[in-house]
Amino acid sequence: MDKAIQIDNLCKVYNLYEKPVDRLKEALSITKKSYHKEFFALKGISFDVEQGETVGIIGSNGSGKSTLLKIITSVLQATSGKISVIGKVSALLELGAGFNPEYTGVENIYLNGMMVGYSREEMDAKINNIISFAEIGDFINQPVKMYSSGMFARLAFAVAINVEPDILIVDEALSVGDVFFQNKCFRKFEELREKGVTILFVSHDLSSIKQMCSRVLWIEKGEQIMFGECMEVCKAYFNMQYEKQNKFNEEHKAEIKNKVSVENTISKKIFIPKLIEHEDNIISEKAKILSVYVTDSNGVMTSNIKCKKRYTVSVVCKFERNFDDLILGILFENVKGLYVLSENTYAHNYEKKNFSAKKGEVLKIDFSFEMPLIESGKYLITAALSSGTQENHIAHTWIHGATEVEIERKGYNLSIVSTEFEINMEKINEFEFI
Repeated sequence: MDKAIQIDNLCKVYNLYEKPVDRLKEALSITKKSYHKEFFALKGISFDVEQGETVGIIGSNGSGKSTLLKIITSVLQATSGKISVIGKVSALLELGAGFNPEYTGVENIYLNGMMVGYSREEMDAKINNIISFAEIGDFINQPVKMYSSGMFARLAFAVAINVEPDILIVDEALSVGDVFFQNKCFRKFEELREKGVTILFVSHDLSSIKQMCSRVLWIEKGEQIMFGECMEVCKAYFNMQYEKQNKFNEEHKAEIKNKVSVENTISKKIFIPKLIEHEDNIISEKAKILSVYVTDSNGVMTSNIKCKKRYTVSVVCKFERNFDDLILGILFENVKGLYVLSENTYAHNYEKKNFSAKKGEVLKIDFSFEMPLIESGKYLITAALSSGTQENHIAHTWIHGATEVEIERKGYNLSIVSTEFEINMEKINEFEFI
């Protein structure tokens, strides 16, 4: 497949001066003395994007994501490296960038279309769709300096998405606007993907990244950490974020007040499946998850789950020191990495209680439930063992995809989660709007 974007060993260097006069001294220096320090905003970035592919870019604030996009869109020039971009590009880097505040919404639509490379006649054919998508009413004929931030977001999105680009670049813009508009934009993204538009998508929201992207680039402090399959990169990034959060939470431990005791003891020997450990798991020998498995209502282990039937997810943990502030949680995620179903011991029934464990103890925690009406397919069950509270906790062991299950649901699959409705019909003879 042809490449829409190719980046090879890209670098962007800024010269930093302690004082403004140092820049002049350097320019006039006969001996070519340097008065600056080099700052690498990007260093050795290499990746490619296939035509029609959606690739995500993730990284902490200040990692260089926006700088990279500005180079791809020719807003900035790279210091070194090779870059190839094939096709018409529409970018949402900074909402309203390229808008003239004195122009009306309509005038800015034409202005942005011309900047992308369309003639006025071509924009005439697109303008109705853009105005309809923006949904800002008569304000479309007012100068954009009068717009609220929400109106600005709507118009900027409408223009970028509806000019039919070959490549669409979006930088953290979906957090702007109300939930209805965000949903509308996601649906438009899906439409563009089906049409074969290449999308480069920057976001801190890993759920959106998992849902939309096939591959992901992860950069930190200007350097490339990983580029590869979406789930693999997202898991590695997630683990890094958890390690940082753990370090912070260690220094700001919450006071634990509510605890629940473990009273039952299983006297007979039980047999549990061995846990398959993956490289991207968070593992602590002090508080370790040994096994995760599912049993049906008869206590028989199974990996086939039917909706509206009762099951139990059992998690077996071993502790090598005393704990008095433990939380255990499980979640079901689909093949796209979307969290569909979750529960934990702390938040259960809103009780906000921790449980304790002594050194050398092995505990089995059972999560019993009736499987709701969710979309048929394969799901992974993840289990996590932490200390602290829901808001401020330290992750000891986090097992991604501890076990796989196949969920079967009768009937149509029109959404990820469903419920049973009662439907009634009545004729109305007379009505009045309120």
